[in-house]
Amino acid sequence: MFACVALPAYATTTVETPATGPLASSIGAQSVQVAADAVASSASRDAFTATTPEELAAANAAAALASSYVYRDPGPRQAGDDYPWAGMEGLSPLRYYYGECVDFVAWRLNRDAGYTGAPFRWDWSNLASGSADSWTDAWYSHGWPVSSTPIAGAVAVTGYQHVAYVKEVYGDGSVLVEEYNYGNYHAYGQRVISAGSATYLYPPG
Repeated sequence: MFACVALPAYATTTVETPATGPLASSIGAQSVQVAADAVASSASRDAFTATTPEELAAANAAAALASSYVYRDPGPRQAGDDYPWAGMEGLSPLRYYYGECVDFVAWRLNRDAGYTGAPFRWDWSNLASGSADSWTDAWYSHGWPVSSTPIAGAVAVTGYQHVAYVKEVYGDGSVLVEEYNYGNYHAYGQRVISAGSATYLYPPG
């Protein structure tokens, strides 16, 4: 009697050439399927680089700015807009940022005091800080008048970290204010507010 013994796939065997023909294709344990495109593929390095913390911070700041304001082309200067630094970037001679509400109002206070060029009478160092929320406290600390009664030439503190310049008080008690950076980014505008909607900082002296 003869017995057939099948060696396991890991048996020690010297094979010089790969098996071919029907026998090789019938041994499923040693069959290997290779995708047609596997030989052609090769590892490669992509062209991407890591984003730095500074780049992320700049991108976040730009996104926050874009979502905080309505951007538009302001077009020709509006009647009444005498702000001398429209469209400029950085710090103004008054040491506030160009186009901000506080810079426009500081300019108007200087103009009304007769200072339309350097050296200016009022700036960040002796008027109030760059945050409109702090202007009322600054007036109190300087001993300047603060009132609920509007007068032309006063500063109107209207909330939402915003200040405006009182252009005129109408007979019905409503107030016409001029301002920058309200509703339109770094742009001039006028609007009428109720007298009770603001606190009024009288011109410093």
